[in-house]
Amino acid sequence: MKIAVLMGGRSLEREISLKSGRRIYEALKEKGYNAVPFDVDEEVVNKLIKTKPDLVYIALHGKYGEDGTIQELLEILRIPYTGPGVYANIVSFDKVISKEIFKLQGIPTPDSYALSTGSFKEMGASSALGNAIKSLGLPIVVKPGSQGSALGISYAKNKTELPQSIIRALSYGDKVLLEKHIDGTELAVSILGNNHPKALPVVEIVTKKEYFDFEARYTMGVTEYFVPARLSTQVTKKVQDTALAVHEALHCRDVSRVDIILDKNGTPNVLELNTSPGMTETSLLPMAAKEDGISFSDLVESLVKMAKARS
Repeated sequence: MKIAVLMGGRSLEREISLKSGRRIYEALKEKGYNAVPFDVDEEVVNKLIKTKPDLVYIALHGKYGEDGTIQELLEILRIPYTGPGVYANIVSFDKVISKEIFKLQGIPTPDSYALSTGSFKEMGASSALGNAIKSLGLPIVVKPGSQGSALGISYAKNKTELPQSIIRALSYGDKVLLEKHIDGTELAVSILGNNHPKALPVVEIVTKKEYFDFEARYTMGVTEYFVPARLSTQVTKKVQDTALAVHEALHCRDVSRVDIILDKNGTPNVLELNTSPGMTETSLLPMAAKEDGISFSDLVESLVKMAKARS
């Protein structure tokens, strides 16, 4: 079977994608597949048409890889691909939309407000920030409305820092999310499987930094991970059930990773879902799979087999 591994691209997560893609490529070669690496550029469609792969492994992260763009192209080309489909990628990549879905489904998520560049330029939204602070309290977590790997996230500890944080977040896109800060335990739950998806062991994240940002995610020694998380059996099941509910609510298939904050009352508050989890040496999905007895190469092959079954 010929498998095209799509990696790199031009998103802000390019370097992480290349690391994921190279590991995936090596794992596929180890398993005996005819793997062909593709650093995604404006010629990728022509290259795919010429190469005629039986399947595409999506190792792209961020814009164009997790927002439905590459998935839609592959649907047009009628090439089966790994991971969730178009809809799941569109709604999960947009944090504002996904949080609205969580609320509609009764899935706990931190209170938040969404603002756009237009609301500041055309409607004077800056005058409403005082009300946002009263409602959400301080500090406020300020996030770009889309992006992954915690890019553009900052904590506004006072009203002076809030406008600066918003400007920083809006440099990544035209929407910003103001989210209530929840003091608790940071967790990640990876989901694997299609017809009967399974929650893998919960990963507990303890970082030396103020919050789990891009550097904390991908720099060795900055963050400590506990797998399985130091939770009771009852709380672990509650966290895993919440992650499975999110996976289902966003109509995912094959794989996802759900990021959660467990508050002091034991409530799992969902932050977001990732449709193309990292596959680097410090990534959370391979870490959870290993704890479940799944080697990295077996994990990669399982995703290939699920995609192949749809072809």
